[in-house]
Amino acid sequence: MDITTRTAFIAGGTSGIGRELARRLAAAGSTVIVGGRNVAALAELESEGIVGVELDVTDAASVAKARDRVLAAHPRLDTVVTMSGIMPIEDLRDPAHFSDAHRAIETNLVGTIRVIDAFTPHLIARGGGAIMTVTSGIAYLPFPPMPTYAASKAAVHAYTEALRAQLADAGIDVIELVPPAVASAGQERVNPHALPLDAFVSEVLDLLAADPTPSQILVRGVQMHRWAERDGTYDELVAQRSAALAMLPGRG
Repeated sequence: MDITTRTAFIAGGTSGIGRELARRLAAAGSTVIVGGRNVAALAELESEGIVGVELDVTDAASVAKARDRVLAAHPRLDTVVTMSGIMPIEDLRDPAHFSDAHRAIETNLVGTIRVIDAFTPHLIARGGGAIMTVTSGIAYLPFPPMPTYAASKAAVHAYTEALRAQLADAGIDVIELVPPAVASAGQERVNPHALPLDAFVSEVLDLLAADPTPSQILVRGVQMHRWAERDGTYDELVAQRSAALAMLPGRG
């Protein structure tokens, strides 16, 4: 993928990985539009030459409005990135966790589908492009304090595989970005070993620029998650990660 000539819409790009990816793509020469709920963050990106569009992926009307604004101003849009996500910590012994679980599914999974559905007809009509979904190493190697986050990202992985098969004859590349814990993407609060954001995005861009671009973007730091079952380390690693349940109230 030539990252210097894209016209890309990044849903959920006002912070963390999405914001850094937007900045780096823009610096490489691509036109970048970021959608998100944080108006102040959108204004900051606008000051850097990145277009901001208000977007709430949990609201179908908001997604449709954002799509119409983006395509009216950028009819050559060729890349869509579904970055929106939340990662609640849940205690499954407490039924009150359900509201967090519901929000995670609505944002991470349903929100991803909404954005893809909104832009797929445009990409098909233009004869091709790229869709990049964002899952997580936790989709492949669960982190027990974040059960619904893991489930939602595993679901996005499965959805991405089906999407790639269905769009195979439409000229649309479907790519899955699989981040490990990345500092300033929310995971540093529970993982002091989270990868530095700048280094992570640099590795991602190197992989995206490869010819051909891999169907899964797997940085070195996520390999242990992605291949744990294949490598026979899955049970041991899940047991180790279960020690983090001590962070839940009353579990320490």
